[in-house]
Amino acid sequence: MKDRFNAFVRKLPKWPLYIAALLYPCWLLWLAFNGGLGVDPTKAMEHALGKVGLQFLVLGLLVSPLRKHTGLSLMPLRRVIGLVAFFYISLHLLVWLLLDVQILSQIWADILKRPYITIGMAGLVLMLPLAITSNNWSVRRLGPRWRKLHRLTYIVVPLGGVHYLMQAKSFQYEPWLYLIGIVALLVLRLRLRHRRVSVG
Repeated sequence: MKDRFNAFVRKLPKWPLYIAALLYPCWLLWLAFNGGLGVDPTKAMEHALGKVGLQFLVLGLLVSPLRKHTGLSLMPLRRVIGLVAFFYISLHLLVWLLLDVQILSQIWADILKRPYITIGMAGLVLMLPLAITSNNWSVRRLGPRWRKLHRLTYIVVPLGGVHYLMQAKSFQYEPWLYLIGIVALLVLRLRLRHRRVSVG
C-alpha cells in the first residue's frame, strides 16, 4: 500500500497542484460577494487564508516524521507544500493590508503595537528567502547552505502558531491544539536530525 502511495506521489505532476491552490481563494471571493462569509467577510477571508496557510506549514513539518514512522513519503511534494503555504499567507497579509486596514500609517502602527501582528510579520519575512530559494537553481547554487537556510522553517512554523494563538480574543481550544501539534512535530524533527547526526 505504502509503495503504491509513494509511487503515485513521485509521478504526480506538480503544476495542477499549484492551479488547485487558486481554487480556495476564488471560492472565498465568491462567498464574500454572495454573502456567504457573514457580517464581516473581510475578517472571515483573512482568517480563513491564514489558517489554511498555517495548515500547509504544519504539513511541511510533518513530511519527515511521516516518512520515518509510517513509510509514507510526501518528500516529492515538499516544495509544493512550502510554496502553497507562502502563497496563502501572502494572501492573508494582502487581505489585511488592502481590505482591512487600508491606511498606511495605521498598518505600521499595528505592526509595532500589536505583538501578534509583529510576530506574524516576522514569520512572513523569514519565509521570503525560503520561497525565493525554492527552486533547483538555488539548491545547486547554495549547496550545503541551502539546507541550513531552510532550517528557518523551524522558526517560521512556531511563529505562525503563536500568531494564531495570540490573535484569538478569548480562550479557544483550536489555536492551542495547533501550537501543541507544532511543538510535538518540532521535537520529532529535531530527534530525527539528532539521530542522523549521531549515525553519521
